[in-house]
Amino acid sequence: MEHQQTHSHLLAEQAVKDFTALLASDAPAPGGGSAAALEGAMGAALTAMVCELTLGKEKYAAYREEIAAIRDKAETLREKLLQAMDEDTEAFLQVSRAFAMAKATDEEKAARSAAIQKGLAQCTETPLHVMELATETLTLTAALPGRFNESAASDLGVAALSLRACVRGAWLNVLINVGSLKDQDLAAQYRRQGETVLKRAMELADQIDGAIMAVLEG
Repeated sequence: MEHQQTHSHLLAEQAVKDFTALLASDAPAPGGGSAAALEGAMGAALTAMVCELTLGKEKYAAYREEIAAIRDKAETLREKLLQAMDEDTEAFLQVSRAFAMAKATDEEKAARSAAIQKGLAQCTETPLHVMELATETLTLTAALPGRFNESAASDLGVAALSLRACVRGAWLNVLINVGSLKDQDLAAQYRRQGETVLKRAMELADQIDGAIMAVLEG
């Protein structure tokens, strides 16, 4: 059954309390995909925050333009990841609507099957996009060690952890959907694309984690 949100607002516009209550309910959407996108948005927000806490500090004046550019890009990515929360849920609902289509005749069965496959492809492409957005954000986050206000080192560390969770969570959503695709070539293409992004993201996250621990442990 198609789930109707308890509020007319988009997911990204709900209060944290309302969104987590909706997430905790028996409604199948929003679910892990939207939660993963939110993790990414938080990582992008923390990256922007660290930039804000660095700008204006005379010690980092030489990096001012670069830090400002990273902040602006992180803010743009934050907005895109928030938008992806609703895109993920809508993709799921598209599949749900397809499963609810009539299947009394051969024509109806064929139309239903095609709609399901189209929906599953969208359910795969959306988390792939989330993975790419989060990895792009990790690239920004990884550019900060050595040129940021180190009193915010823990914040930058949490940014990387949030982005890591986003990428891995979105990857799980890719995997659960490609397994139902009848087009094996398309499924293999999605897997290759996701594996490439995942590898890069984990390398960046590990790099940031190492840099942050070096700062915090002296």
